Amino acid sequence: MLAVLRFWFTKDLKYVKGKPCKPYNSALGEFFRCNWDVEDSSPPVLGDGPKVSATGEISTERRKVRVSYITEQTSHHPPVSAFWVDCPVKGISAYGFDQLSAKFTGTSVRVTPGAHNLGIFINLKHRDNEEYRLTHPVAQLAGMLRGSLSITVADTCYITCPKSRIKVILHYLEEGWLGKAQNRVHGVVFSYDPDNDNTTKIKDVPDKDVLARLEGCWQDKVHYTVKDTKDPQLLVDLNPLWPVPKTIPPENEQLTTESRRFWHDVTDAILNKQYGQATRLKQELEERQREKATARKDQDYEWQPRFFTQALMANGRPLLSEDGQTALKRLQEGNYHLEESAGMGT
Repeated sequence: MLAVLRFWFTKDLKYVKGKPCKPYNSALGEFFRCNWDVEDSSPPVLGDGPKVSATGEISTERRKVRVSYITEQTSHHPPVSAFWVDCPVKGISAYGFDQLSAKFTGTSVRVTPGAHNLGIFINLKHRDNEEYRLTHPVAQLAGMLRGSLSITVADTCYITCPKSRIKVILHYLEEGWLGKAQNRVHGVVFSYDPDNDNTTKIKDVPDKDVLARLEGCWQDKVHYTVKDTKDPQLLVDLNPLWPVPKTIPPENEQLTTESRRFWHDVTDAILNKQYGQATRLKQELEERQREKATARKDQDYEWQPRFFTQALMANGRPLLSEDGQTALKRLQEGNYHLEESAGMGT
């Protein structure tokens, strides 16, 4: 669980180190894929034991580990994307549906998970398929009036693992009106009953069930203290960390529905500060999507995702299609070849 928490506090590193920005409105069937080749150099969470993969057989210490990622816009109304992350050498995968709801609240934007976004699910294949569910907190995008965007979080979120019967409650503290943002978070790791789980607040966790407590700044350092000990231990220090560059397919191997290629001309116009041209190109792309949607409706054609089995899943867990499994396997091999889709999507 502590290793999952370390992932939780580093997954949004690009927002800690950089500035938030508005993404393009994804088209139905648009997809993106990439690899990260990272060095497994982080110290063990507990103690000084050897670093081994989740298989318990292959040492990954100080060697490159490949993580592959694919996401596809599986629904346009509502706008939802399915995603899958895979690291075979570690026996780790992560998956879910990405959907956000944004609402202006006067001087800021309140960003909440959409109805189909039930969190990130992490599966540890070689630990008897332990599955962890990580729910998202509500965030505020502030600084719009002064032109300096920043993200604040003041909410509670949860991490649960029914198989290990361990749960985490994380509480992000609300900032004062006049004080400088501290970005504080505290939490508790405790044993729970998955069949009778109604504990939602840290103060309601019985002391006998507590395994560890957490305290820190989610943009700086977070420490944990194991029960019956006094000395806090470092869980993660974000200060020396930076996002690892993505490896994406060369442009000549990208499909027409692939994000970088699909938005290439719009992006070029923006980078060259030709904003009128960018707006025109964006409107042309969006109009073509509307025309295709009308054609599908006229022909009574039901669009289906290519890389996932269904557009939406009630349990929040997408399933890879045969094409999705093939695409991820080829990513791991550094093989980017895919055939163009024959459907009436993007």
